[in-house]
Amino acid sequence: MPYPQFDRTQLHIQPLAERAHDMHLAEMLALDAPTPPCADPQLAEIAARIVRARAHNRPVILMMGAHVIKTGLARFVIDWLERGIVTLVALNGAGVIHDFELALIGATTESVARYIREGQFGLWRETGRINEIVAAGNRENLGYGEAVGRVIEAEEFPHRATSILAAGYRQRVPVTAHISIGYDITHEHANCDGAAIGQASYRDFLIYTQAITQLQGGVLLSFGTAIMGPEVYLKALAMARNVARQRGERINEFTTAVFDLQDLGGGDAHHEATKDQPAYYFRPYKTILVRTVAEGGTSFYVRGDHRATMPELYRLIRKMKDEG
Repeated sequence: MPYPQFDRTQLHIQPLAERAHDMHLAEMLALDAPTPPCADPQLAEIAARIVRARAHNRPVILMMGAHVIKTGLARFVIDWLERGIVTLVALNGAGVIHDFELALIGATTESVARYIREGQFGLWRETGRINEIVAAGNRENLGYGEAVGRVIEAEEFPHRATSILAAGYRQRVPVTAHISIGYDITHEHANCDGAAIGQASYRDFLIYTQAITQLQGGVLLSFGTAIMGPEVYLKALAMARNVARQRGERINEFTTAVFDLQDLGGGDAHHEATKDQPAYYFRPYKTILVRTVAEGGTSFYVRGDHRATMPELYRLIRKMKDEG
């Protein structure tokens, strides 16, 4: 039956110039910036596996939550793209939004507590343009991430040098965006075309899945993505293994590494927690660290602040490559 729907044309949309921002370009870390210490001995082994994978032309896939961008780490990801270290970056919708806003105005992140009270949360004119960009790109059979990255680069956004999406477009490295309808502030806008968003994001999912078909001998990194990362990876790996099995091949010997703050409750990161333990419901644990590497893979869990772990991993990789 025709249930009533909300009329989006009633919304009052304001320009980003009217918004107070919680993160500015000045907070983005330089590659040589001092960072918190990180002494986790696993990082050296992860770095060695990344260097070895690339030396053998195997993929290094980076899945990341938006918090990586919000904590000022985009330059590290961009450098990995430019050096050919990372062969695909997977973002959620919030990651695209923060990347886009930083490239456009050099600031991002609004106070949810403030703007939800005012009924203004997410209703910013320039950010809503992402919907139009994705719809236009979809008509050209582009994925969500490539469509946005192309515009940031082609229109020479003032701060495009800080954009992961633009870097991926320049380097011809996929930056995929995995969208859940209703999750992102762009979905509030009247110009949001759910069909176009779904098709463009699904195209990115298939690009991502194709990369997973090559994961044997490669590395998958998950930085702060507790839902999108493990769920998208799980389905993609199932599809890739289905086809590989038909060919008499296997995708079983690869490395996964999860970087997060979650306490695993004292459990062994290589053995699944029981259902009576809260850690069981942390998806990266059972999916990325245990179940998908059970037939020959190796996994690592690095607990710590991204501003400590990512720069340290970056520097270890640089050192190993420089030393040859």
